[in-house]
Amino acid sequence: MSSDSAISPEDSPTKDIDQVVHQRVRLGLLTIANEARRVEFRFLQDSMDLTAGNLSQHIRVLEEAGLIRVIKGTEGRKPRTWVSVTKAGRQALHDEVASLKALIHRVERAGDPTT
Repeated sequence: MSSDSAISPEDSPTKDIDQVVHQRVRLGLLTIANEARRVEFRFLQDSMDLTAGNLSQHIRVLEEAGLIRVIKGTEGRKPRTWVSVTKAGRQALHDEVASLKALIHRVERAGDPTT
């Protein structure tokens, strides 16, 4: 393929990238939640180095997409928020990883950039 040839939408290297999942914070959030039965909000905030407001926004996007479930409760007398990945979220994460692997394969197949 020459650099001047047009790529059809079907051949776009990023056509299968899910914008909801692919965003850096949301991809990380789904990955951590996928590794545990449930994960506490504060743990996510600390491990991803986010403000509470920023994390809340990303959680809201994933929750509205049906990819995570938010559970509010208490532990002792302290209010807590836990996040767990849904079946759809687990599938979306696996689909995203498969899309990224395909993109990597395409780049590697194109060859060494120094030649």
